[in-house]
Amino acid sequence: MSLLNFFGQGIDEVFLGIIVIIAFILVLIYLLSGIRVVKEWERAPVLRLGRYTGLRGPGIFWIIPGIDKIPSIISTRIQTYSFRSEQSLTRDNVPVSIDAVLFFRVIDVEKTILEVEQYQSATQWVAQTTLREVTGQVELDEVLAEREKIAHHMQELVDEKTENWGIKIMSVEIRDVVVPGRLQEAISRQAEAERERRARITLSQAEKEAAKGMIEAANQYIDNPVAMELRWINLLFEAATEGGATIMLIPANIPIAGFSGSTEGGSGSGLPPVGVYGVKSLPVEKKKEEDSE
Repeated sequence: MSLLNFFGQGIDEVFLGIIVIIAFILVLIYLLSGIRVVKEWERAPVLRLGRYTGLRGPGIFWIIPGIDKIPSIISTRIQTYSFRSEQSLTRDNVPVSIDAVLFFRVIDVEKTILEVEQYQSATQWVAQTTLREVTGQVELDEVLAEREKIAHHMQELVDEKTENWGIKIMSVEIRDVVVPGRLQEAISRQAEAERERRARITLSQAEKEAAKGMIEAANQYIDNPVAMELRWINLLFEAATEGGATIMLIPANIPIAGFSGSTEGGSGSGLPPVGVYGVKSLPVEKKKEEDSE
């Protein structure tokens, strides 16, 4: 009987030891399950039996397993959201599609947890509806020409709506404005016509300035006939030397060029009506005179 009692006591001690070890492991697992680690830019709100108790992090911390709960991890870094308004109507009833990017940041984590559910989705919906609202208040020309102004106005409106959620809108950037194909052609024609108008205005101004300069030069030549002769000689020289021409045709009704005296049978108003080899008559003319004699 004593031997049986000895073995019975040994089995009880082993069983008790196993139970103690299992209990220790379970307690250790329970304690370790309450350890949480969050990054430097993250915060963890803690709810104890449904009541908000505060924020934890960054780094390592411990919560009571089964009693404390972390609904979500909130990032305090700047977050981006790319969105697009499909076929929004401008004030002049033109359908456009606007691509934009929203930059926002959580600055009050407590408000973000307690005031809004799924703050990211809520901010995105606010941005989309505000973009449609802003688009309906401006005309197409303003959308195309004043993107920064529209983006700044949109930023103010979205920031006003998300301020109570502890979210700060850093900026709104409009990436692209898409208009219908037929309207793009009309805009292209309008831009081309505007460039043509500016070119014509520039050309007319250049013509006016050139005409004014010619009038001033003509007045100077009227007062100084010698200057006119020198200018004409200079033009003849440029025409003869440019391009390497060996034959130069000179009109008969040219002004005085290189001589001021009267021509044969004339009053000195210009060169002879027939070609020029200097200031003498052509050999053909001389031959005709000799035959007639």
